[in-house]
Amino acid sequence: MRFLIPLISSSITSGHYRIISRLLSAHLTKPQRSTLPPFFNCQPPSMAASEESLRKALAEKQSAVEAHGNAVRALKAAKASKPEIDAAIEALNSLKLEKSSIEKQLQAAVSGSDGDGALSREAFRQAAVNTLERRLFYIPSFKIYRGVAGLYDYGPPGCAVKSNVLAFWRQHFVLEENMLEVDCPCVTPEVVLKASGHVDKFTDLMVKDEKTGTCYRADHLLKDFCNEMLQKDLTISAEKAAELKHVLATLDDLSAEALGAKIKEYGITASDTKNPLSDPYPFNLMFQTSIGPSGLSPGYMRPETAQGIFVNFKDLYYYNGNKLPFAAAQIGQAFRNEISPRQGLLRVREFTLAEIEHFVDPEDKSHPKYSEVVDLEFLMFPREEQMCGQSAKKIRLGDAVSKGTVNNETLGYFIGRVYLFLTRLGIDKDRLRFRQHLANEMAHYAADCWDAEIECSYGWIECVGIADRSAYDLRAHSDKSGVPLVAAEKFSEPREVEKLVIAPVKKELGLAFKGSQKNVVEALEAMNEKEALEMKAALESKGEVEFYVCSLGKNVPIKKNMVSISKEKKKEHQRVFTPSVIEPSFGIGRIIYCLFEHSFYTRPSKAGDEQLNVFRFPPLVAPIKCTVFPLVQNQQYEDVAKVISKSLTTAGISHKIDITGTSIGKRYARTDELGVPFAITVDSTKDVTIRERDSKLQVRVSVEEAALVVKSVTDGLRTWEDVWEKYPHHTSGSADD
Repeated sequence: MRFLIPLISSSITSGHYRIISRLLSAHLTKPQRSTLPPFFNCQPPSMAASEESLRKALAEKQSAVEAHGNAVRALKAAKASKPEIDAAIEALNSLKLEKSSIEKQLQAAVSGSDGDGALSREAFRQAAVNTLERRLFYIPSFKIYRGVAGLYDYGPPGCAVKSNVLAFWRQHFVLEENMLEVDCPCVTPEVVLKASGHVDKFTDLMVKDEKTGTCYRADHLLKDFCNEMLQKDLTISAEKAAELKHVLATLDDLSAEALGAKIKEYGITASDTKNPLSDPYPFNLMFQTSIGPSGLSPGYMRPETAQGIFVNFKDLYYYNGNKLPFAAAQIGQAFRNEISPRQGLLRVREFTLAEIEHFVDPEDKSHPKYSEVVDLEFLMFPREEQMCGQSAKKIRLGDAVSKGTVNNETLGYFIGRVYLFLTRLGIDKDRLRFRQHLANEMAHYAADCWDAEIECSYGWIECVGIADRSAYDLRAHSDKSGVPLVAAEKFSEPREVEKLVIAPVKKELGLAFKGSQKNVVEALEAMNEKEALEMKAALESKGEVEFYVCSLGKNVPIKKNMVSISKEKKKEHQRVFTPSVIEPSFGIGRIIYCLFEHSFYTRPSKAGDEQLNVFRFPPLVAPIKCTVFPLVQNQQYEDVAKVISKSLTTAGISHKIDITGTSIGKRYARTDELGVPFAITVDSTKDVTIRERDSKLQVRVSVEEAALVVKSVTDGLRTWEDVWEKYPHHTSGSADD
């Protein structure tokens, strides 16, 4: 900013100079020391650094504008000459232009756009959603009765996309991995969900408008506030921006008290009324019901499909020849009574889950097919990078497993398989990342957990969870039901083994902790050998030790009479153990919505007077694989179209005939908007034209070959490039004529 003084001082009096110098000196002092907490000292990545430098540049430019504005006012007050004042005003305007340029760059950086800012994301989303609803991919349920928040119907093309996604899921996982598929009821007895912990713990934190009683999800309010500040308030400092980003990164880690404190600190109020909000409190998300007419048998609509697999473990293990490892899979509806459903298909009250429970020996989590995915490289977001405010980076999967970033081979294998599944569906690999749960974000029993997150116009959305849940679920149902859900490894000869025995004294723990007894017992039983032996030594020397119970979020005092820890030697003919579970869980609706956005684009019409909507679905998931168009209304052409249609039906290719009299260009546009990858145009009785949706290129093939060519590409036996090289090109006129 020192350039300001020589710029306007060439013909100014010494008095004027002293006035302006004093005005500017306040803006040239050294910046204050940062008050950021220590973890912000981590080196941010280049993208974050760019945003930080832009915020600092904007703050400096704003300060310069204010200083120069004061200087101009001082010149006017001192009745300086007109040339002097005009020169100062010209310099001020130049500074304002520079400030405006930095603002635009910063807006583009924070919104992830090309310069149009967050509004471009909203405009894109609105265009996509309008097309999806107009073409009946999905619509609000009970629309004629004004709908119900969080409930949606899939229309014909949406059902077809969903069916294709699920068919590929079965092929990619159930068939290729030789999984056991089951189908369990949606209505679940309370005792099952009590054992799993859902009755007590399946909650989100809710706040209420203190005047109207309207309910809001507390973390959503805080998330929206932080995003709004980052994207629309360009005046906040780099330090404040870093603080808000840290809040977003650790949002799931905040307790009710911490969440409430943040809401108060930032002055967040009810979205609709601006009224004050209550303190956050837990709300159970399950839909309650009763089984039978008496109402004496309570139940719930299942919030996940996994419990049906766990309670059937004993029979599935027997069906599999009493051998591990094996996996069971299930596709079905799940239900969650969301506090404030929003974001279309991303947060709904009834949805389709596809879940896998892979049962494995806890002492051997290797995988025989791990080598098939070890060299995959994609965006990963380990917890250390999150805590340092960094971004995801490309990591080779084998390196992540070998370094211990990913806990074990089987977990790594499924992360790799999920990556292949999503990218083959049509998800953009550059907008797909695997984020590791923060330490306190995971359940106390989990060994490791990663979310496959897909970026869309709403930001990064969790679509698949891949967790090593250890042996918690089977143990919980064993304890509650009294039926041992275990596996056995038979020895060729008896072995003398030393076993660690952790025996919580439930009576003493009940007297000490009352309603929290179960949490303490579970945490004690979940200790590994090192933790248990350290506790044993401490209890023997001190008689009491502080023990952290993750599910309670605090330390509790454990006394010597509350737990027995010992090692016992005995001969065994077999090793009986509770298997660990690796669980990939897929939110099918979320994946489909992200696929819709990743596939949607617009392109100009031939005349250039409008933008045409296109879904670039891969043939694998396209709702209709092919359309058949007689070029004009002609009985011979229509007869040929029917012959081709019959061939497509025989080949199992979903298709549609369009014999309307509209122009071929309009018919192409209609099917492009449905994401149909191929169109067969009948313009003779011997040869037809096949047009590819995205390139709009066309080839000539015989009537007899048409269905076979389309089938070979949709089945993945060859690519459109192969077809383009083999068959004559159609060049008479534009594909959109």
